Order: sequence, then structure tokens, then C-alpha cells
Amino acid sequence: MNLATYINDLLYRYDCVIVPDFGGFVTTRIGAKMDRDMQTFYPPTKQITFNSHLKHNDGLLANYIASAENTSFDKASSAISLSVIKWQNQLQSGAIQIDNLGVLTLNENKQIIFEPNTTVNYLTESFGLTNVKSTAIPRLKEQAVVKPLVANVPVKEDKKVIPAFIKYAATAAILLTLGVAGYNGYQNNQQKEVFAKKEKAIQQKIQAATFVISNPLPTIDLNVVKEVYKPYHIVAGAFQVIENAETKVNQLKAKGFDASIIGTNKWGLIQVVFSSYVKRNDAINNLYKIQKTTSKDAWLLDETLN
Repeated sequence: MNLATYINDLLYRYDCVIVPDFGGFVTTRIGAKMDRDMQTFYPPTKQITFNSHLKHNDGLLANYIASAENTSFDKASSAISLSVIKWQNQLQSGAIQIDNLGVLTLNENKQIIFEPNTTVNYLTESFGLTNVKSTAIPRLKEQAVVKPLVANVPVKEDKKVIPAFIKYAATAAILLTLGVAGYNGYQNNQQKEVFAKKEKAIQQKIQAATFVISNPLPTIDLNVVKEVYKPYHIVAGAFQVIENAETKVNQLKAKGFDASIIGTNKWGLIQVVFSSYVKRNDAINNLYKIQKTTSKDAWLLDETLN
């Protein structure tokens, strides 16, 4: 089994994929950027990092492998453990190339160093987008403007004498026009103020009006319960007999769990869950608590993978 293949598949859909007893591959979204030196535009992408502290089994990888390989959860977990042991042995002797993910090595303190492969974009929104390199844009140089030489020939000015009475008549006409325009503007402003006062009075009367209905209709209260889809389940067990499954549900409810039967799996077994959740993080946090306090065999069922 090639474990890296399944990790690659999950990184397209999830921000974190944990390999039990080894570490977690975490993605961080990076927006589009431009390299001015290389004159290249890069689309949005997911940057992959490795966190060696994320070792607890959240069930995501094992469930996906079990579904893809048509095998049980326990067998998938065993296959993951074998791959982890193989990786740990290879790290002692040198670097490991993990398909499209990147390269793993050990530093002087025996800590895992991860060098991601930046050629693979795990952001599905950027599917089909590639790096774009822009070529230099040639610019035209400004050409000097050469003025033609013209002979300096004196030009005779044709001066006309305007009678004084014509100047005074033109000035009077201009002043009269300005006076009429100012008076018209004043009249328009006066009319606008009158209309504004009338409109304001009408609005006040409308706002002051009270509408009373003598026989109002009775109010009707509708209690509508909206069903919330909960795709994440913490599985407590699977049973062949319905009576045993119902007994398990009653036992869990007596302990305070919101237990229920969610149906049968592909092997025909009736599945009983401690509880179901809307958000995956809530399911994982409660899974850790249940594994520590109630049942170490509890595991996470993710319906979104089907």
C-alpha cells in the first residue's frame, strides 16, 4: 500500500492529515502573488508544512484507506503502522522522498525536517491555473520636436478704434443681464423653500396618523424544527442483532451520551454511535475524551468521504 497516495488525496479536501505515531501534514492557504524580479504571477495555493507533534489517530486517514481498499478499519490502521515503521527506519539512513508531498530528513537533534514540493497545488479553487511569466513591454523613446525655422517678418497690427458710447452700452447690457438672472435665481429659491415647508407639513400629518383595526386577526405560532445534518459520528460499536444495538444505545444514554443508531454499514452490521456532530473539530475533540475515559476502541466516522 502506498500511504503517500492517500495522504495526497485527502490534502485536496482537508487542511490537516495526521499519520498516527508519526506526524501531521498541515496546509495553509496563500493568496496570489507576483515576483517582480522573475516577472512571474503565481495563483493562490496551499502551502504544506509538517508538525511532528500531531500524532494522535483521528481516524481520518484510516477511514479513507478502509473505504478505498474495501477493508476494515483495523486492517487499515495496521497498514498505516507498517508504513510508519518503514519511514522511521529509512530516516535513520537518509532522506525520504514521499511522492508529491516533499522530502523528509533528520537534523542533528533527530528532529524531522520537511521540504515541501511547491510544484503541486492542493487548492482545488486554483485548478487549471498555472504560473504566468510576463515579458518586458518595449516603450517608445520620446523624439525631439524640431521647430521649423521661420523668418522673423514683422507683422502689421490692424488697430481699430471702438467708440466710447459703444463700450458703455455693452457694459450696461451685461449688468442688466446679470441682474435679471440674479432675480430669477432668488425667485426659484423662494419657491423651493415654500414647497419644502408644505411637503414637511404633509409628512408630519402622515406620521401622526394612527391606524386602528377593530377586529385584528389572531396570531399563529408555528413551531418548526429544522433538522441539522451531522455527518461526523463517534462509533461505539457494530452489532448483528438489533436488540443488542438498542441495549448499547440505552447503556450509553444512561451515561449521558446522545447515543443513537445511524443505520448499517456495508457489511450489514448495525452501527451505534456515542454522538454525532456538525463540525469535524468538535467530533475529534470529543473522540479524544471518549478514548481516554470510556472506550479506547471508539473511532470517527466521516460521512463526507463517501
